Amino acid sequence: MSHEIRADYNQVMMFPPCIEDWIGDDHPARFIRSFVDTLDSKALGFRVSDSNVGRPRYASDMLLEVWLYGYFNRIRSTRKLEKACREHMGLIWLTGMNTPDHNSLWRFMDSNKKVMSELFKQSVKVAAKCKLIGMVVNAVDGTKIISASSREGVEGSVGLEKLLEGLDRSIADFMTEIERLENEETGEYRLPASMVCALKRKERIGKAMAELEESGRKRIHHREPEARFMKNRRSVEPSFNAQAVADEKSGIIVAQDVVTDETDNGQLVPMLDKVKENMGKVADENLGDTVFSSSSQIGLAEERGYEVLLNAPSNEAPSPRAKDPAKYHASRFIYDEDRDCCVCPAGWDLPYSTTRERGSNHNVFRVYRCREYRSCPYRSKCSESKGGRQIDVSVHYKAVERQRAKRRDPSNKELLSRRKTIIEPVFAWIKHHMGFNRWTVYGLERVRAQWAFVCTTLNMVKMYKRWLSGELELGAN
Repeated sequence: MSHEIRADYNQVMMFPPCIEDWIGDDHPARFIRSFVDTLDSKALGFRVSDSNVGRPRYASDMLLEVWLYGYFNRIRSTRKLEKACREHMGLIWLTGMNTPDHNSLWRFMDSNKKVMSELFKQSVKVAAKCKLIGMVVNAVDGTKIISASSREGVEGSVGLEKLLEGLDRSIADFMTEIERLENEETGEYRLPASMVCALKRKERIGKAMAELEESGRKRIHHREPEARFMKNRRSVEPSFNAQAVADEKSGIIVAQDVVTDETDNGQLVPMLDKVKENMGKVADENLGDTVFSSSSQIGLAEERGYEVLLNAPSNEAPSPRAKDPAKYHASRFIYDEDRDCCVCPAGWDLPYSTTRERGSNHNVFRVYRCREYRSCPYRSKCSESKGGRQIDVSVHYKAVERQRAKRRDPSNKELLSRRKTIIEPVFAWIKHHMGFNRWTVYGLERVRAQWAFVCTTLNMVKMYKRWLSGELELGAN
């Protein structure tokens, strides 16, 4: 007789199984249910049915639990979620053995796009209530995530016109066939599905051509015109720029957004505004990398009373390897506010010339230009410009100088070195642990909803760890 343990498929249970006993007390499904139970779905904006007429629909809280469990386990496809509802014990328990189909799951997520930002705010409020947010030090950063559309579909104006011409020919052929069938009194009243698709595609291409002309860009994807070419780690791909602000105490994300800007240099104050909207205030100190060191953003942050500490731009000081040219680096020119001029290292005055606005961030600079460049013996070392040396001074010069002085403080240098340990693990966890390297939805509105949901999930992952250790209590489930 074998002593091996084998499955006995003929055994009969004396008592029927209880769903509540199917998962352990520390299972993440229990935490997800406890979190969703704390929410007022109707107040958040989720559709809650009060009618007893018609076929029963899946409850919003149950579908939300399914999606949260899916993101916990790197399942973001509606069909894979449908399959998991039949196979994953955690989902079988969450749904009470119900099996929502992929269409129901997709409709729920698509119809609640605008609610996801409110759901994220609720995750922040729960974390704050449980004292997981300190609001002493926050760090802001952005990451580029590749769009759902591939670069193969990107076209210029000529390519879009060719696509449009091909669709026009197809539609004309469809119309000819419809007229023939109408004369013969055969066929259906409805348009063929293939023609409906062609008409929709023509509409998308028309909108893409209009946006291409309006924006002045060279290339665009007709299905996702809002995506921009952005530099990722290995290549330049159509992408969106995902932003986040994390708190130092537990790594909770306290603000998030998605923008179409290729760089982060205009996102510092908007992200801190979102922190204030979510938390009622900003942190005592807010850290950022070099890309956030825009003079206009530094000035605006100071006007709004936001304490920021940013890494220095690469062009702020001469390179350590530079020799003689370093003497004439822009940082060696002294700005004399009283006389409204800049003084070069050789002692020449550079008087005010004009005021200019630069970049998408609308940085305003006062321009000071050398008038003695023709007779200056150091011209070849100072500038190669035919019009002589030019120095740009930001209208927020004083705020920028105060930021430089603040950065030189040894204690602030140590504080700034902690920036990486606060915000970068957030993106590492999202991209590597959660496997979220590409958007799975199209269009900026849906992308923003998905990012809010991703950030909500990450906050819940961090809270789940505290829940396991008994530091966090959400309910009795």
